[in-house]
Amino acid sequence: MSNVGLGRLGITIGLVAAVMGALGTAIGMIRNRPAMVQSSRTYAWAVFAGAVTAVIAMERALITRDFTVKYVAEHGSSKTPPLFNVATMWSALEGSILLWVILLSGYLASVAWRFRKRVDDHLVGWALVTMFGIATFFFLLLMGPANPFVATQVPPGFDGPGPNPLLQNHILVAFHPPLLYLGYVGFSVPFAFAVGALVTGRLGEGWLIETRRWTLLAWGALTGGIVLGAWWSYEVLGWGGYWGWDPVEIASFMPWLTATAFLHSVLVQERRGMLRVWNLALLCSTFALTIFGTFLTRSGVVNSVHAFSNGTVGPVLLGGFGLVVALSIGLIAWRGDLLRGEGRIDRAMSKEGALLANNILFAAFTFVMLLGTTFPLVVEALNRGTLSIGEPYFERMSGPIGLGLLGLMAIAPVLPWRSANPELLSKRLLWPAWCGAAALVLALLLGARGVQPLVAIGLAGFAGGTAIRHLILAVRRHGVRGLFGRASGGMVVHLGLVIVALAFTVSAAYSSNGQFTMSKGDTVKLSGHTLTYEGVTQRDLPQGMEYVMAVRIDDQVYEPTVTRYASTGQVIGTPSVKTGPARDIYLAVSAPPTESEPRITLRAIIQPGISWLWVGGLVMVLGTAMAAVPEAGRRRRGGLAADPSPAATRPTPDPTDDGAAPDVAGVDGQSNGELTGASTS
Repeated sequence: MSNVGLGRLGITIGLVAAVMGALGTAIGMIRNRPAMVQSSRTYAWAVFAGAVTAVIAMERALITRDFTVKYVAEHGSSKTPPLFNVATMWSALEGSILLWVILLSGYLASVAWRFRKRVDDHLVGWALVTMFGIATFFFLLLMGPANPFVATQVPPGFDGPGPNPLLQNHILVAFHPPLLYLGYVGFSVPFAFAVGALVTGRLGEGWLIETRRWTLLAWGALTGGIVLGAWWSYEVLGWGGYWGWDPVEIASFMPWLTATAFLHSVLVQERRGMLRVWNLALLCSTFALTIFGTFLTRSGVVNSVHAFSNGTVGPVLLGGFGLVVALSIGLIAWRGDLLRGEGRIDRAMSKEGALLANNILFAAFTFVMLLGTTFPLVVEALNRGTLSIGEPYFERMSGPIGLGLLGLMAIAPVLPWRSANPELLSKRLLWPAWCGAAALVLALLLGARGVQPLVAIGLAGFAGGTAIRHLILAVRRHGVRGLFGRASGGMVVHLGLVIVALAFTVSAAYSSNGQFTMSKGDTVKLSGHTLTYEGVTQRDLPQGMEYVMAVRIDDQVYEPTVTRYASTGQVIGTPSVKTGPARDIYLAVSAPPTESEPRITLRAIIQPGISWLWVGGLVMVLGTAMAAVPEAGRRRRGGLAADPSPAATRPTPDPTDDGAAPDVAGVDGQSNGELTGASTS
């Protein structure tokens, strides 16, 4: 069978199975027909099989350079290196939707398998109906406006242009999009269970417990995807930065913000039975924002190196976003009476008070990002001209919010539930406060200046001290096993975020840069370093011609390159970066020298501490995995079957309680002592 036929067959199987799964499961529950509900497992595997078939067809077409597939003719090439040839599947619009579908069908099959013994549970059933519905939407995209299996005719000897040159010169292209999509799509699982809980009226905390690890997986993958995207931007684009407040970058950041807020505030619901409406709103907003981010990336409404353009996909995705928002609001309004919590926040200086403040800041951060991204689009849609909102707006608005979040990271973990004893609180904050002061003094001794950077460094040290204190006490109680579990894993995430905050602050505030026009043999100086341009070497590549500039800095030779792609004529520069624990030295050349213009324009940047951004991101992902491991001394909760109330749990001593009298234990068994509100809690 041809690749076009095989791909269309896979999409058809997936679409039919998704529609039948949604209808069969819903009708089976409404009419009380268990056999129809049980068939959802078969349909879930059929959806997955259809998606796998379509992906195999596309990858086979790319690997064999089957240019009778229009997608391959437009984006494939015999000159594309093998790794980037495989990654071509997600380098353009239709293939990226196919990547979304294969990941979504994988999640669907995993949920059906995980709850295979409880498919007749109506909450699980309605969750599966929701996921089947989402799968139907994306399969319809593949059948219509984003069809990757359109047949075409090409002349003999035809060779395609290959993917965008920026997407075939760095290995991170093979990992950044799949990991980002793994996070995006993963939020469909907790969203589906939230819909199931709203439809069935089972709004206790059982569904939250069952979906916690699914949420952690999605959050950790999205975190890793964002960090890898920043690393790719730094290594490839040649501008010396890693985060430019690009609309598509922000589109991935907004669901991360709302998901992080949810992972914090859900603790208040589990412990005190409060914030149920707020948590459902956050969860639904997170999934809706993933659809909105997909709309921004694939509609062509924004100009971005990340964005694809297709006039027909955009309205469909925007309609899907509107449907998710309308469904969420409608269900929450319908169940409003059942969502009222009995608890209330007794005092602002308590764990629940700090978590509420944390959520307010995350919500404000999300609103700032959403306003800055969408307001120019609204102005343009109203035919009132073009409006650009750039870095100054985002940096000015996000700076104070970021400092507030760092402050809460330092204080919230040690706060008890209900109210704080000032004496106990001062005891717990003493060592972290000294860490913050030490970080500030060290920064001053190293020459750091500026009010905002110094405040950020001091707060980061304060928050880092709180996290380290928690981990030390946990290890003292349980040994190495104490590093794993919800609270300690969350503290590892906090440490990673502290490292990222420090690296972001230092690299942004204390970098040096210069742009020089140089002929062979010229020497310039930058921040105490001597740069000498030693000449250019040409290399033939399958894709075109590569120009390698040799620049000596002190005793090392750097080789920024420029590649001229034969198929498109595009000229793409690739920077040369020497990374170290203290600083990075970054060189980029925008255009190669020619006979008429033998000089080069060299951009040189010296940035301290930037490599710690990637280290911090890795620590955050590692902490997410550690948070998913059951805690030492904690018993497994009942989940959906029990649908427990927080008040029904038995007190369990806190490994970091410092001997304080325990409060009534919460869902995770934590006492009043320490953090149950970490970023991945």
